[in-house]
Amino acid sequence: MLQKLQALKNIFAEMEMALIAYSGGIDSTLVAKVAYDILGDRALAVTAESPSLLPEDLEDAKVQAAEIGIPHQVVQTHEIENPNYASNPVNRCYFCKSELHDTLKPLALSLGYPYVVDGVNADDLKDYRPGIQAAKERGARSPLAEVGITKAEVREISKHLGLPWWDKPAQPCLSSRFPYGEEITVAKLQRVGRSELYLRKLGWRNLRVRSEGDTARIELPPEQIKEFVLTTELPALVSAFQSFGFVYVTLDLEGYRSGKLNQVLTPQVRNSTYSALDIS
Repeated sequence: MLQKLQALKNIFAEMEMALIAYSGGIDSTLVAKVAYDILGDRALAVTAESPSLLPEDLEDAKVQAAEIGIPHQVVQTHEIENPNYASNPVNRCYFCKSELHDTLKPLALSLGYPYVVDGVNADDLKDYRPGIQAAKERGARSPLAEVGITKAEVREISKHLGLPWWDKPAQPCLSSRFPYGEEITVAKLQRVGRSELYLRKLGWRNLRVRSEGDTARIELPPEQIKEFVLTTELPALVSAFQSFGFVYVTLDLEGYRSGKLNQVLTPQVRNSTYSALDIS
């Protein structure tokens, strides 16, 4: 683990200046931390604000950046205005990351930063992640993946560095809550976001609210389902979700599993990827 951390530091030492695509998630936050430790104010974290990012998550990103000490900027992205994104095809993430890096690359060049880096880790390369291709096409680098740092190692290194959010649950963009082919709108994103925030305030950290038409499907870790049913005031929860815009509220008995919506993809699509991409 320490050897990989040193390799990560060496990458930033060679860059001299870097702009970090910083979502506030554990991966990009570790990248921001190491970049700042090596480069100081020659590292810049930039967060993209859009309807697919909860305002509370943006605030978390700001707080974490301030604690690290890294300079931080917020830019606006408009992927929801792209029909190729809003129609939610299987490669939706390609159009999302295209918008992100088409925003970040000109910003980096205008400010004199020769590199844009992201928080893609080694495990991400094993899943269906079309956004990785979009980032690579625009010259972005993925230092975590380059040195082979996995998701578990991201948490291990973050804990080693004393980052208080080392065990923060993964929180991908809200657009990942919709089955492929269902149109994504600002209103739909907002009702999912409000629903997840409602559950977070009840104390449930690792969760998803999947949106399928008028139905909200709550996913929790399997070992927490029984406790959830026994301790949650279910009528109040249903009433709250309906006030957010859902008609029906269900609980997924299989439980939460990262990338669950990808299970409908054919092996041909899954294996077409981005997972075999050479990111070096």
